Amino acid sequence: MPAISRDEVAHLARLSRLALTDDELDLYAGQLDSILTHVAQISEVAAGDDVPATASPNPATNVTRPDVVQQCLTPEQALSGAPAAEEQRFLVPQILGEGA
Repeated sequence: MPAISRDEVAHLARLSRLALTDDELDLYAGQLDSILTHVAQISEVAAGDDVPATASPNPATNVTRPDVVQQCLTPEQALSGAPAAEEQRFLVPQILGEGA
């Protein structure tokens, strides 16, 4: 017995306000039946007690490096290419009004 009938597809089409031809109803009924059959097969396999639940099929690990203190720029060096600076900060034009 099919998982979904042509009449059920017609009913869903009416609810969705889709105008489908008879050929389209037959086509979509077959496609939806195939999809639902495959979903049922997958559900049977996934329902087995011998398959543990996982969040991901491949275990993921973070790839990190150790933190190492390195030489960094001084404020003067960091601001040397800036068009404008004030109090060791980049100075940019105001884009919002005073009250914002």
